[in-house]
Amino acid sequence: MKKYFFLVVAALFMQLSLQAAVGDTTWVQANITNLEYYGNYDTVANFPAPGTTYRKVYMIFTLGKHTCPGYTYGTGSVPWCGDWDYTVLNYLMTPGGDTLELARFITPYANGSAPRTPYTWTQQYVYDVTDYAYLLHDAATMRILYSGYSGGFTANVKFAFIEGTPDRNVTKVRRLWYGSFNYGDTTHLDSFNINTHFTTRTDTVPTGTVTTDLKFLVTGHGSDANGCCEFAPHNYQVKLNGTSVATKSIWREDCGLNELYPQSGTWLYLRGNWCPGALVYPNFHNLPGLTEGSPFDVSLQFDPYVGGGSYTTEAHIMYYGAMNKMMDASIDDIIAPSNDQNHYRENPISNNPIIHVKNTGATAIDSIRFSYAVVGYPSQTYTWVGNLASLQETDVNLPGLSAFGVISGTSGTYSFTCNITAVNGAADNDASNNAMSSSFVTAPVWPSKLKVMMKTSNVNSYSNPTIAQTSWVIYDKTTNAIVRQRSGCALATVYNDTVELDKGFYRIALYDSAYDDGNYFGLNWWALSGSGYTPGYFNVRPIPGSVLPMHGYYMSGQFNNDFGQGYTQDFYVATTAGVETVRGNIASLEAYPNPAQGMVSVDIAGVQNAKGTIELTDMAGRVVLAEKCKDAHNELDVAQVANGVYLLTYVNDVTGNKAQTKLVIAK
Repeated sequence: MKKYFFLVVAALFMQLSLQAAVGDTTWVQANITNLEYYGNYDTVANFPAPGTTYRKVYMIFTLGKHTCPGYTYGTGSVPWCGDWDYTVLNYLMTPGGDTLELARFITPYANGSAPRTPYTWTQQYVYDVTDYAYLLHDAATMRILYSGYSGGFTANVKFAFIEGTPDRNVTKVRRLWYGSFNYGDTTHLDSFNINTHFTTRTDTVPTGTVTTDLKFLVTGHGSDANGCCEFAPHNYQVKLNGTSVATKSIWREDCGLNELYPQSGTWLYLRGNWCPGALVYPNFHNLPGLTEGSPFDVSLQFDPYVGGGSYTTEAHIMYYGAMNKMMDASIDDIIAPSNDQNHYRENPISNNPIIHVKNTGATAIDSIRFSYAVVGYPSQTYTWVGNLASLQETDVNLPGLSAFGVISGTSGTYSFTCNITAVNGAADNDASNNAMSSSFVTAPVWPSKLKVMMKTSNVNSYSNPTIAQTSWVIYDKTTNAIVRQRSGCALATVYNDTVELDKGFYRIALYDSAYDDGNYFGLNWWALSGSGYTPGYFNVRPIPGSVLPMHGYYMSGQFNNDFGQGYTQDFYVATTAGVETVRGNIASLEAYPNPAQGMVSVDIAGVQNAKGTIELTDMAGRVVLAEKCKDAHNELDVAQVANGVYLLTYVNDVTGNKAQTKLVIAK
């Protein structure tokens, strides 16, 4: 599950304004620099004096771009300029000698010509570093270790200290192991064993400790014949007093669901616990049975391997005291509706808000009552019922708001607000984390009659070599029922489906299943070109009408159309299917795809009876193809027709009305 202790920044700033009284949030500026080349970028930050407790401490890293003088993309000239996926490590270095990695992320493939990463682009990575608050005081050095061999990125690091009572106190943090180590490479004296760098450590549990965790940051880099360690999963074990207490795979399978998409490189490949443009999530492993004053041994053990590549690591022992509140729930994020760039895939929504909550008390939670609204419109209440143990977190899908039926499709920015009004039927212990707001734009309004058009690629799914990777579904968001779907599709095949929808809120979703190497390629990916690859496309259009925009992209073209493992688009239908008036005897004709190669869809609109003839004539007036039609939607096979420009004509058998359009055939 995605770890939401990394709050997204738009929600963070709104949270500070709602959950903190004036004057109890302290901002600290740390690094402001251009990241030009591999190396350390150090800044002394003046943190608050000790003695104040903080409910939350956030580190906000804003990544941006700058131009590189003399560099022209595609020329091969140097210096390269911000195009690649590089590791960024952020260290705290205290005057007392502590050095701890606080956070890690990977830069995106960010060519300036890509639609998501122009030179004005920024991306904010937000980390909850409350566990390190007792070390973040007075003057200390913040170090950015940039592992990049090109320039072009900028860095701006700030901290937000929010006064109050934390969920629990940290009694101590100890650094155990750190560094980048080759995996099974005898040239670096590892004797085929990375475990020589993770020898057993002994410690004693500090006074006041109730629970102890091992926090481990690990990412795989480099690639041998087996893809290790960037493109191959491997395991490690956590051993407590010689006994294994956890086994974890160093692997991320959700790079193709990256919120920062599309990117200008191979962003959707599965990788060794990291994805281009995304945060690196640490693994937390509880060390059970430890009590204050007791000594213990802890070690890490990687699976045996002979090969290449390396792992970059940082491990901390985290000692925690008791929970400071008995009964408390916190709204930690508004996923939708939101304009937050870190929830790009989930927005805009047509209805049904999604929030993220956490049990920040010692008592298990079985119900939470919420009040929520679009600001300026009536509020609603909802009681979530479930089972949330201490420190557990979950997404809550709220029932739809009537306001969305009023504002859908309108321009401008709206505000959404949500409040916790009761926990387990009573007020909780801390009201400062009960409310949050977000800004958002609305989902579009689409007509009730739609044509869903998909051509599958020739990349098969993992489970069946004859079935394409991609399928689509339309959901009624009020009931979550499936309205229409297209699955089990053949390879490199065109599907055109006519859909009629009643008034309501909907979501159309594309799903991609894995290929036989475990990766997700979607309908059209530039990296597969030139190897017998046949791309596909997907679009939706009204009947009649041109293609509707989806997140500003049509799923049919270059790298800027990549959607990775899936794609969703919410929309609202304001009228009931079938109520549109027929446009008299004025017929219209539409053909697609245009240019065409094989099968062409021909749609006839504006007539009550579509019986007639469709003819294809060349520029000399010769009829090269003629077919009878009975319905408003028809399929014409032009695979055997020579390339060129043709006139497509429909003649109605009853009225004699005629409609024409040009069709280009280019194979």
